[in-house]
Amino acid sequence: MAIPPLAVSGVAVATLAVLGLAVFACRRWRRGCTPSAPSMFYLTDITCCLQDDDINRPLISDKLDEYSGSSNELCSSTVDESGIQIDRRITSPRTHGIAEKGATYPTESHIIEGGIHVIDVTNSKTEDLNLGDTLKRTAVANGPTPDVKHIRRDSGENIHTGSIPTKDTVVGSNLALEVIAGPSHGINHYMQSGNKSMLPVTLGRVHPNHLVIKDSEVSGKHAQIDWNANKLKWEIVDMGSLNGTFLNSRSVNHPNVGSRHWGEPAELADGDIVTLGSSSKVSVKIALQNQQPVGVGIASDPMIARRTGKKLNMEDVSCCQYPLVGVEKFGLFGIFDGHGGDGAAIAASRILPQSISNILSQQETKERVLSYQSASDVLRHAFALTEAALHHQYEGCTATILLIWFDQNEDCFAQCANLGDSACVMSVNGETIAMTEDHRVISTTERTRMANLGHPLKDGESRICGLNLGRMLGDKFLKEQDSRFSSEPYVSQAVRMTKACSAFALIASDGLWDVISTNKAVQLVLEGKQRYTEQKTSAEKVAHHVLSEARKLRTKDNTSVIFVDLGAVRRDP
Repeated sequence: MAIPPLAVSGVAVATLAVLGLAVFACRRWRRGCTPSAPSMFYLTDITCCLQDDDINRPLISDKLDEYSGSSNELCSSTVDESGIQIDRRITSPRTHGIAEKGATYPTESHIIEGGIHVIDVTNSKTEDLNLGDTLKRTAVANGPTPDVKHIRRDSGENIHTGSIPTKDTVVGSNLALEVIAGPSHGINHYMQSGNKSMLPVTLGRVHPNHLVIKDSEVSGKHAQIDWNANKLKWEIVDMGSLNGTFLNSRSVNHPNVGSRHWGEPAELADGDIVTLGSSSKVSVKIALQNQQPVGVGIASDPMIARRTGKKLNMEDVSCCQYPLVGVEKFGLFGIFDGHGGDGAAIAASRILPQSISNILSQQETKERVLSYQSASDVLRHAFALTEAALHHQYEGCTATILLIWFDQNEDCFAQCANLGDSACVMSVNGETIAMTEDHRVISTTERTRMANLGHPLKDGESRICGLNLGRMLGDKFLKEQDSRFSSEPYVSQAVRMTKACSAFALIASDGLWDVISTNKAVQLVLEGKQRYTEQKTSAEKVAHHVLSEARKLRTKDNTSVIFVDLGAVRRDP
């Protein structure tokens, strides 16, 4: 009996459908993707899985010879020529209780956690440490092209869309503001002339001003401070406030007070007092960057989407403060890499330094840090305060900060704390030291931590709720959905350096580490130091030298670099 043509066509279509489904399933299996429940998905435009090369590229290579035993400890020891054993141990932070919000820190005397890493060693070889990516997302409707990894909302901030120019930093300047009278007495803000992401700074009664002064006589947006690159001076301008702006009791607002017209810019000097309205007074402290005991260079680039040729939206925020406001001989350098927007990164870059400054302004705490040569508890407490102060439900950020300080002998100490996959590496007398820990979901550390919580990851699972990070600031919605997310930072041991040490630190977002290994980054710094050693802006040029290599290698993510030269400026002649 002849088979009807319609039946033949039906069988052919069914066969093709089965083959198509089989091919699709094989592609998903090869990518190692594990579907997530729709209710647990981070955002509708986040892809579900990593490519093979992403999964096979850990932040800190599991092939390190030093690695043994617990996944929470990386250690090795060497013996120098004098026979002295040097312990090079970097431990994960132990569980530590945090005081309730509003409590004075610290409330009792106790030994601060964390060890001391004394550096006085000969050159040693270290393994290549490869660093990875943060977040992969597909395009949103009516939004950027698929190559644009991050979506940036309008935060009202000054957006820097390229590398930080070196023009401003030839005579660089740091400015610190502190409210010394009025309802908001005690709050402060810090800015740096060469860091365009921090400028201009606005003062007003409500967010999103940089310095929020809760005074009924202060206008919503009252005044603005910016760096004049032509005059190499800081300037303040009244933004049409209702009650006027006064510099050392002299009015700088528009002659027609209340007209809402901006006034003329007025130059600021160290020791000036700015009065907003009649009661809120702000102290101005200015220091030239060449007065710092360390050299600092900053470089940043949103990079290019390779298919479209358009710049990516910038979600990295850099922070450099030396000295910390109100805390002499302490400095802070950090990078905050946002995802889901730049709001959480901007907020954290302000809150975290101020929290550390407030904690260390307590003389007892500062003396304890100097005595025990460790700031572990200070860093953990500041991260907890920052997380509590962030109210970003659908935005988050990594946080990698390096705290440095000098004791009475002018020995320098450095200690790092981090969440996420931005990283910091130090080089001391030729020895490379990893100061951070990988918090991507695929890392050994995070998988072990989650297993210890009783919620282990499945084989091949590389994301939770669409995000490839296990630890971050913000993302409150995700943390409500899954208890495996954490804001507990990794805190390194302190590194002590004498004046004779040759040392530097390099902090960078994952855009750099996607394409450059730790050892390669250290080599680039050494090349830059040798090339630009005689120039006044050598630190800035070294940072740009490292950044340019990431650009040449076509990194596909925002890239920010902070180079801190801990030896060149302070070494005895």
